[in-house]
Amino acid sequence: MDLKVTLSTNLRRIRNETGRTQEEMAHVLGISLRYLGSIERNKVSPSVTLLGQFAAALGISACDLITPVKVSRGKP
Repeated sequence: MDLKVTLSTNLRRIRNETGRTQEEMAHVLGISLRYLGSIERNKVSPSVTLLGQFAAALGISACDLITPVKVSRGKP
């Protein structure tokens, strides 16, 4: 999986899992809602600095945002 796709997918998933709205995240990070939406839709890539701010705001490591999630298929 492409790193940019992994980042956008993980960011949206983790933001949703933590109960944060896009509006809340944009406000906390000091970015526009439109820019955050563009990141989550894989239209633009955030800077490394913003990547670290995302991780801090979500209480995770930056590695969690760029590590592909293994999806299990079928029965365990």
